[in-house]
Amino acid sequence: MSKLQKILVRARRQVFSEMIGNNPSIFQGEGYDFIELREYMSGDDIRHIDWNITAKMQKPYIKVFREERELNVVIVSVLNGSVHFGSKKFKQESIAEIVAMLGFSTLKNGDLLSSYIFTDKMVSHLKPSKKLNQVQKSVQDILEFDAINQKVDFKVIADTLYKRLKRKSLIIIVGDFFEIPSFKLLAKKHEVVAVVVRDLLEEKPPQMGFSSLVDPESGTVMEGDFNSSSVKSYAKKVQIHDRKLYEAFRKYQIRFTKVYTTSCASVELRRLFEGR
Repeated sequence: MSKLQKILVRARRQVFSEMIGNNPSIFQGEGYDFIELREYMSGDDIRHIDWNITAKMQKPYIKVFREERELNVVIVSVLNGSVHFGSKKFKQESIAEIVAMLGFSTLKNGDLLSSYIFTDKMVSHLKPSKKLNQVQKSVQDILEFDAINQKVDFKVIADTLYKRLKRKSLIIIVGDFFEIPSFKLLAKKHEVVAVVVRDLLEEKPPQMGFSSLVDPESGTVMEGDFNSSSVKSYAKKVQIHDRKLYEAFRKYQIRFTKVYTTSCASVELRRLFEGR
């Protein structure tokens, strides 16, 4: 069984048996008399087609009532070079697993799922769908992507999503967040959730003595004596960075969680969505 198949089977089993993210809806207080018209998408119930509007527009439109109004869930994978790191498995693989669980959870709820891959530009985009193969394609794109020497630009991510997403959405951004993003405008228009993926060794590296390390994002070779003092100094800088990161999230009311490559992602995701 391939890595892709293992991830999909495990994620689907966890989601459909444990009901991860069973109710991630954040749209409240809009009442139950609101009706939305939108273009028909594959998987929609044909009984909800508005034939009058369909005839006028020459393309199928459906009625969506508030009580059954689905979420527009957008999963964003940030695949800069630093995700090509891990003590037991790469962060990139953990991101793929998280996207699989979130994707199956979205479809289980009957919501619309779309996905993006970003570096310092938009790499790929899958349009909203309710089909299960949407999850497979999303995970496959992540696993096959070459993240080495790729940089991240959170401004590009925020600006692109702000312009492209017209309908209020639940945006889940998955990455290692070693840069602090500004999602101020994006969070005003949409509900933004951050999943921080890390490996324990990059937060608390071991003493390695004199070593040469290669930065997977820039390709720069770093040489130095990674003794007790330098390791503690580095770990402290990561802690300071993360405090600032979490402050930025809280400032713009962005819910977040951290998932390590060695931890159970399903547990952290359940806590994130059930504890809202």
